[in-house]
Amino acid sequence: MSDNISTNRSAITLPPDLSQEVLQKAMGESVIMKLAQKQTIPGRGVTIPTITGDPEAYWVEETDSKPVSAPGLSQKNLKPYTLAVIVPFSNQFRRDLRVLYDNIVARLPGALALKFDKTVIGAVAKPGTNFDNFAACTAQSLVPGVGHTTYAGLVAADADIAENGGLLSGFAFSPAGRSMLLNAVDKNDRPIFINSVAEGAPDRLLGVPAVFGRGVYKAGTPAGVSDAGAPAIVGVAGDWTQAIYGIAEDFDLSISDQATLTYVDGNDQTVTINLWQRNMFAVRAEFEVGFVADTNCFNLLTGATPEA
Repeated sequence: MSDNISTNRSAITLPPDLSQEVLQKAMGESVIMKLAQKQTIPGRGVTIPTITGDPEAYWVEETDSKPVSAPGLSQKNLKPYTLAVIVPFSNQFRRDLRVLYDNIVARLPGALALKFDKTVIGAVAKPGTNFDNFAACTAQSLVPGVGHTTYAGLVAADADIAENGGLLSGFAFSPAGRSMLLNAVDKNDRPIFINSVAEGAPDRLLGVPAVFGRGVYKAGTPAGVSDAGAPAIVGVAGDWTQAIYGIAEDFDLSISDQATLTYVDGNDQTVTINLWQRNMFAVRAEFEVGFVADTNCFNLLTGATPEA
């Protein structure tokens, strides 16, 4: 992609490698991408062979034929889907390209990372059938109660993943999940997962990494609504060697000051903005990304169900 990005009225020259920096920052802000395996894929996608069973060894006598144990094989299609965002700016940013650069790098990656993470945990609809998510994964409650603790919920997730052939390798938590960890105390009201308030959030739990991000969250629904009594999703635990995200080709970044933008505001009202009329311009960022996983090797971690 050229560093000279033309509009219908003028040209804006952005610093070199801006697209790559935005993409790298998006990958850094996505907790799913921090934990899952990365693979570069062609635009049409790629077929990934997977082993559905382990081979079994046998004891044999010295001259006996050696038994054959062939594992089951399957495949998944890692197909890229387009993830995009358009952000409008005031023309004042044209007068200071450093400010424009800083705003692009600061605002766009977070929006892309947030949507990707929410899609993977099942908080929003996935873009297609070949994009896996954790919506149907086993859920473990982290809400303390009679005979149950937050710690017990984490151990239950570890056990379930192991029973399905996985090995727990990491946790991803939302800020709400982080609060639940910090609230976990022993019988003497001492915090379980940190040694002091100066430590903030724990970076390891049950011997594996723990990462935190806003996208690993889905609000719960109170009784009496469509998804009655569903608890909030506050995190996910899993064997991240069994999860792959793939990015196809280059990150695309383009600018226009002639377009008309249509979006729904916070009051569910449709708003139309003519950029030229308002002395504005917009930056569009997009890339193609896919996600596949052995979802049996993951557990959702849940918080309290809100009251009606």
